Amino acid sequence: MKLYRIGRRLLCAALALCLILALTACGQQRQSDGTAPQIGDLTYESTVPLEYADQFAIYKYKGGYSLIDMVNSDRMLVVPEGAAVPDGLDSDIVVVQQPLSHIYMAATSAMALFESIDAMDAISFVGSKHWYTEKAADALERGVFAYAGKYNAPDYEMLVGGGCQLAIESTMILHNPEVKEMLIDLGIKTVVERSSYEDHPLGRTEWVKVYGALLGKENEAEAVFRGEVEKIKALESLDPTGKTVAFFYISSGGNAVTYKTEGYVPAMIRIGGGEYVFNDLGLGDDSKLSTININMEQFYNTAKDADVFIYNCSIVNQLYTMEDFLQLNPVLEDCKAVQNGQVWCTTESMFQQTDKMGSIIQEMNAIFTGTAPDEMTYLFRLK
Repeated sequence: MKLYRIGRRLLCAALALCLILALTACGQQRQSDGTAPQIGDLTYESTVPLEYADQFAIYKYKGGYSLIDMVNSDRMLVVPEGAAVPDGLDSDIVVVQQPLSHIYMAATSAMALFESIDAMDAISFVGSKHWYTEKAADALERGVFAYAGKYNAPDYEMLVGGGCQLAIESTMILHNPEVKEMLIDLGIKTVVERSSYEDHPLGRTEWVKVYGALLGKENEAEAVFRGEVEKIKALESLDPTGKTVAFFYISSGGNAVTYKTEGYVPAMIRIGGGEYVFNDLGLGDDSKLSTININMEQFYNTAKDADVFIYNCSIVNQLYTMEDFLQLNPVLEDCKAVQNGQVWCTTESMFQQTDKMGSIIQEMNAIFTGTAPDEMTYLFRLK
């Protein structure tokens, strides 16, 4: 009897796993088969064309309705102001009625996209006290934004009492699924955006189209995206510089944290004319984490002869001098980039600037070609 019970449990677990895999496959097919979902009695009109992003689709329906479908995540039906919510919707569809004016912005990377289309008046609550886009920092300081707690510990009472219409979360919330469940139980519509899963840097910027559709600012979103694309197009005809580049930071545990070879940061380096020095990191790794930890011995053996170091201060404390940098680990002093004065640092704001990917790549190209001015916006030389 005991063996029977164990076998039955194993069978149930296997069936559950199969169901999860089937549902995941359906979610992926929903994006790739080119067909628009049937939404109630709405009449499908068109699909918004995408050039770089592959983590969402936007379907347009007669009457100004939009379905925003995020791969293996949430689906939002955007209902125009004054329009009726269609009958017979699937239970997993998050219905969002325009206009929006009380959003809880817990996904920090999305803030710059809202700012770029002049839509910050749709936000009332934020999940961070540290904003590096000028308008967001100013709005928090003046009390236009209310700090409603981090993504994993929101102030539920504030959000409910303040009439929060929509919580926009990053994939970090997947580590705390009970928080999303609580928000939904309290009647707060909640979605998880997946811009961090995009492999191409302009794929991250193209998420501006999601927020353009959500807020009725499609034309503004297209203009923002097109501006960054044009900056990249101007670099495509340039020859590679031949400069090898390491992009990393040192963790509190003493390891180097860098990016997988096929991640969006190495893509930025390559578009800018550089060669990412870690050419085989994370290959075949199915996890969606873009970063990878390596020990300092492995880092040194691979990066000691790199022409350029770019230190990632968007994650750790800001460095200002070469002395600060060399205190991280003594082996750094023997590296070619250090000896040649080619150690650069990101500003804290770099990864909140998802609307400026083209501009950041332009600065990388200036570094790799030796034409970088004394003052840049997103990168600076350590001296």
